[in-house]
Amino acid sequence: MGCAPKELPPKSESRVEDAAEVEAVEDVVYLQEVQKDLKKGEIKEDLEIYDLLNIPQNASYYADKIEDNKTIYDIQKKYDKNYFSIWNIEKPQEDLKSVMWPFASFKVNKSYGENLRLLEESFFHTMLENANFKAYGTVNKKAVTLKHSNMRAFPTIRPLLKDPSLAGEGFPFDYLQNSSIHANEPLFISHYSKDREWAFVFTGYASGWLKSNEFTVLKDEHTEKWQKAKKVYITVEDSPIYDTQGNFLFRSKVGMAFPLISEEKDTYTILAVSSFKNSKPLFLKSKIYKDIATKDMLLLNKNSLTSIVNEVSKTNYGWGGMYEQRDCSSMLRDMFTPFGIWLPRNSYQQSKIGKVISLENLSDDEKIDIIKEKAIPFETLLYKRGHVVLYVGTYNDEIVVFHNTWGIKTKSETDEGRVIIGKPIFSSLRLGQYQENYDEEAEILKNLTSMNILTK
Repeated sequence: MGCAPKELPPKSESRVEDAAEVEAVEDVVYLQEVQKDLKKGEIKEDLEIYDLLNIPQNASYYADKIEDNKTIYDIQKKYDKNYFSIWNIEKPQEDLKSVMWPFASFKVNKSYGENLRLLEESFFHTMLENANFKAYGTVNKKAVTLKHSNMRAFPTIRPLLKDPSLAGEGFPFDYLQNSSIHANEPLFISHYSKDREWAFVFTGYASGWLKSNEFTVLKDEHTEKWQKAKKVYITVEDSPIYDTQGNFLFRSKVGMAFPLISEEKDTYTILAVSSFKNSKPLFLKSKIYKDIATKDMLLLNKNSLTSIVNEVSKTNYGWGGMYEQRDCSSMLRDMFTPFGIWLPRNSYQQSKIGKVISLENLSDDEKIDIIKEKAIPFETLLYKRGHVVLYVGTYNDEIVVFHNTWGIKTKSETDEGRVIIGKPIFSSLRLGQYQENYDEEAEILKNLTSMNILTK
């Protein structure tokens, strides 16, 4: 929809007489646009998606079928080492060329801005100039995020979209959204932008630009004590967390972890950092109820798996973690945190963790046989380029996976489209096979290239 509808009722030439009437007309135009999208197959109701109607959508159905697991796997003993790895380096571990990849990837005449018009060449020059890469690796300080933050590929909050007229492009696919970062996550600061509004940072799983007022620098004595402290892992979504004075700090999200100060009958007292004063971190105590967190690593058993899967299912699909939501890889990364299993940020890197079994150059039937024979429910990832899913078992002898997905690709003789799902679901590996104009070439099963068992 444009800035204003083409056909408006007559108005005074000098001013708008009735703003409410204009809003009402714009609402009508918006509904007309939605109706057009419905006709094109861009928006569909869940009721039209076969898997969502015919495959159980409750985690307990699948988790109840696994044996109670009392094993602590080797991968669960390495979480802290990976999580805090960025606090145990003295300089960036990546070379300058590798961290500058966005400036080589995104081109003029192929990149669109928030107004759905092509970005001008001056935008890229401004971004590169402000990125100040001549200062790469000159600050080299340890820090922590103060709130849930967005890591950007350029030092800007402005989006970069690909051709919005194409299916699967435009909103919400902002290619400058590299990753979201939870509050109080470890950071390593490489350098600041020229205007010092941004800093180029590293986490244990990603790198990019973060607003300078969204983190605070820590001393080595702080990071050392933080690492030695016992951790409390958040297990419930969207519960407000306050300091001991009742001031709001942030909302809980599965995937967050805090240092434990003390334990009471019903609560944990944790250490948090939510602001800084005179460039120094302001350390605060917070009491959180035990029903939203655990100080002990969860075991991969039916009760814990059911609970955590249900919690991460409360958020929608969010490209790169936008709007405090999750995409396919960030959902799995957060989901496994309370279990002490550290995963990298993107789907390709996640597919390399644990025992990897290649599925390339196999027929669909061969892939199915190998998955059924070797995959372990809730411990095995299946990977195709750009997407990763969690194997949870079978239903009516058909493989079922848990994943956060944008939608189902469709293709006709004249047009490409998407049947939007936009949330975590349980589905078969042939999700969408009964949809009109289903694009078989985009099928999950057909495009699987590997499986990996995290616990082996």
